[in-house]
Amino acid sequence: MTASMIPGMSGKQNHKLTSEETPEGRSLKINTSSAALYRRMVLLGCLAIFASAGCFYMSTVIVRWARAEVVIDAAYFVFFRFVLGFLVVMGVLAIQRRWLTPGRLDLVIGRTVFNCIAVFCFYRAVTATSLAEANILNMTYPIFLAILSWVVLKEQRDRVAVLMVGVAFGGIWLILVPGKITPDLQNLWGLASGISASVAILYLNISRRYHDTETVLFYVFGLGGVLIYAVFFDRIFWPNDAEFRYLFLCGAFGVAGQYLLTFGFRYVTAVEGSIISSTRILMAAILGPWIALDPPLTFAGWAGALLIFLANGVLAVRKARE
Repeated sequence: MTASMIPGMSGKQNHKLTSEETPEGRSLKINTSSAALYRRMVLLGCLAIFASAGCFYMSTVIVRWARAEVVIDAAYFVFFRFVLGFLVVMGVLAIQRRWLTPGRLDLVIGRTVFNCIAVFCFYRAVTATSLAEANILNMTYPIFLAILSWVVLKEQRDRVAVLMVGVAFGGIWLILVPGKITPDLQNLWGLASGISASVAILYLNISRRYHDTETVLFYVFGLGGVLIYAVFFDRIFWPNDAEFRYLFLCGAFGVAGQYLLTFGFRYVTAVEGSIISSTRILMAAILGPWIALDPPLTFAGWAGALLIFLANGVLAVRKARE
């Protein structure tokens, strides 16, 4: 059949199919669009994790501000954050008119337990030490994440990773022992939060393969609130207006950070997300004296913070290349 035999098409109108009109061209166009969409989602995940770092930092600022006006135990801040988060999750589920179907309960329960420990130790460090020290030591979790990966996954054992872990521990020591022979034991709260957070992040990264954001947070907030109340019920009371204001602000920033972190880890790996979260080290070091009236970091403290940030960065870049 010639072009003149096709209704509405003359011989002059006959033309070769362009690359986009051929099956191969259409496939290439679809693949290109998919790659662009994937890059946008990865960028969105990175931005979400960066925003979560800011929210988590502000939640600790609220805890520090509260000390000047009210007396609230760190456990109460954690409990209120979980209760508020649980109400938000239930509201989202009600709007979406759906219920949860968890695929791996062991993963979300593991995430919940270690997240409870990490958040409590973190807030306890904020009340016992400086804001900068608490945030910086909490952000050692990528280092412990690398250690856990090195122990569990033999193929990830390499000399550079071991070297970076050594660099990070040098930074930790500079913060724990700033020119003194014995460390400040109160800083161990911050270190404990970093260790437990590394396990919680591992659980989060794996559980995101089986669960959506609301499923993970339903257990993190709901079961987490029950666990905290069971252990610290004697420190939880009906707040007055001033106490409620600080509890709500701290909880709101914490819930926003948790949502953003859980959403972001859907599109990035555990180590890639950890380097973005590490920007909280710089936030704490720079903003602490201005926002929380903390004493500025000493030279040893700055050196320690930068060593931890450097180690986190090198580990994340190597992981991304792999």
